[in-house]
Amino acid sequence: MNASTATLPPDEEAERAARWVFSPIGRAIAPFRRYWRDNVRAGVDHREVVAKIATECPTTPRYILMIMMSAGIAILGLLLSSPAVVIGAMLLSPLMSPILGVGFALATGKQKWLKISVKSLALGSVAAVLFAALIVLVSPLQTVTEEIAARTRPNLFDLMVALFSSIAGSYAMIRGREGSIVGVAIATALMPPLAVVGFGLATFNWTVFFGALGLFFTNFLTIALTATVMARLYGFRTTLSSRQGWFQNVGIFFIFIALAIPLGLSLRQIAWESNSQRIVKNVIQSEFGERARISEQAIDWDSEPLAITATVFTPDFDTEANADLTRALRERLGRDVTVSVEQFRVGADPGAAEQAELARARAAEQAAATERQIANMVQRMAMAAGVERGDVMLDRDTRRLSADATPLPGLSLEGYRELERRVAGKTPGWTVALRPPAQPLPAITLDEEGPDAAGQAAEATVTWAARRIGLPMVLRGPEEPTAALAARLQAAGVAISQVESAGGDRIVIGWASLPQ
Repeated sequence: MNASTATLPPDEEAERAARWVFSPIGRAIAPFRRYWRDNVRAGVDHREVVAKIATECPTTPRYILMIMMSAGIAILGLLLSSPAVVIGAMLLSPLMSPILGVGFALATGKQKWLKISVKSLALGSVAAVLFAALIVLVSPLQTVTEEIAARTRPNLFDLMVALFSSIAGSYAMIRGREGSIVGVAIATALMPPLAVVGFGLATFNWTVFFGALGLFFTNFLTIALTATVMARLYGFRTTLSSRQGWFQNVGIFFIFIALAIPLGLSLRQIAWESNSQRIVKNVIQSEFGERARISEQAIDWDSEPLAITATVFTPDFDTEANADLTRALRERLGRDVTVSVEQFRVGADPGAAEQAELARARAAEQAAATERQIANMVQRMAMAAGVERGDVMLDRDTRRLSADATPLPGLSLEGYRELERRVAGKTPGWTVALRPPAQPLPAITLDEEGPDAAGQAAEATVTWAARRIGLPMVLRGPEEPTAALAARLQAAGVAISQVESAGGDRIVIGWASLPQ
């Protein structure tokens, strides 16, 4: 693109200036316009700025790679609820050039430049969303964290963040002070919402998906249109006619108003919720007195009537607390509410409430750790058995974990037994039972004194398999050692269907019947 085409002919520029000078508004702001022209715009090399932004707008492999890496780091930071990691993603994001390209293309009226910038931004956004979704799909963490939830409710403050980011980025680009730190400002408004869109897509959480998508488009429009205004203020000439320029200015103004109204209402709702949280806390504290401590407090904003729950540690039970709080909060909040307060009695000692809260927190943490341990146990058992997690049977009362193993080619009964041992080794205090498929049983080899070393190992496997599968057995071998083996098996709880005498140096064992 030739940057020189961004200027108007001298006669048209003079005519436009004359119209401004002789209008009432033009005469009023003429001193400011002269100051701005002579002291602010004078040092700007318009051709160089336009050429620099334009050359960095096209889609390149490096641009797509950096977008994907930035999105990957951003979604990991969001899943971990780590602002530091999310900030790290901003340092890589190359979104500043194409989005400023959109703004400056609108200001100069260059359709080709605008198409290139929009295409680059669209491809980068799609790459970021899909890569973030892929990471979420393979991640064991798929819960909505505070960092993710914060990007699903756009409000007026988000618009202001995008506005200030665009002003900073446009100014730095125009004045030749661009750099990674300026790119961070714009990426702050764009990359986290894109990563959250990927999260919503991967988890099929459409509330998160559309909330983050709305935030992205809000920030995108704000940044692009603010860059347009900045370009116009710094004298980047346009090929648009005067009439088209005024239409563009009016359009930008009304777009900002259209964005600000719903975002302002959203901010008002958030402020009301925050103030309501404070009111609820103060009312509950007043009801139970200074010696009580509020451990937990939650409000379901979507319920009707408004559902308020809390946990309080108090030296004295208040049987009328729920009714009193419902009346007080209905009056203070101006909405119909239901209140449910769970009370835990503690001593009158000033530190008793803190100690009780600490003990409850420890108990909750221990319970959560136990649930994580159980989930890990079930996962290991499912992997060992080759089945889904839902096929693993868990008995919390008897602390027993069991599953029917899927037949695996080449895996012997001893292999299944080893898998059970590995799971049991990682689940202390639990009984682990892996039921193998009914396979041929190993023979018990003998020496002069009974089963030899290999025979003893085979006997242990036979005993284990018989107790897991629960089918009766048939034994065939030398009379005396076979009878002794049958007695040992029966003592271990194994059913013997038949014992046959035969010669040789081994005892052959088989299942009396197999399931059909």
